[in-house]
Amino acid sequence: MSKVEPLTVTIMAKEYRVACPEDEKESLLASADLLNEKLNEIKQAGSVIGTERIAIMAALNMSHDILNNQAITSEHADLNQRIEALSERINNSMRDIQLV
Repeated sequence: MSKVEPLTVTIMAKEYRVACPEDEKESLLASADLLNEKLNEIKQAGSVIGTERIAIMAALNMSHDILNNQAITSEHADLNQRIEALSERINNSMRDIQLV
């Protein structure tokens, strides 16, 4: 089991200390970087004012991206199942032809 250590991340120029397993440190830092990137994009656009609103919009956009990716993954799984079923039917048909 990985040791949990405090890690300081900076988000929108504010420091936050979070508990983080050693083996997840790089992933957490990358997550903080991605969040900062999304927050800065919204802030730079100037269409949303206020730190809290910017944070909510970033969270909403990121949640939307996650759900879209899950839907795409699900569609790929369905397509893979259909392809496998078709492949099996083709293989069975080829065997039947060879037996004749």
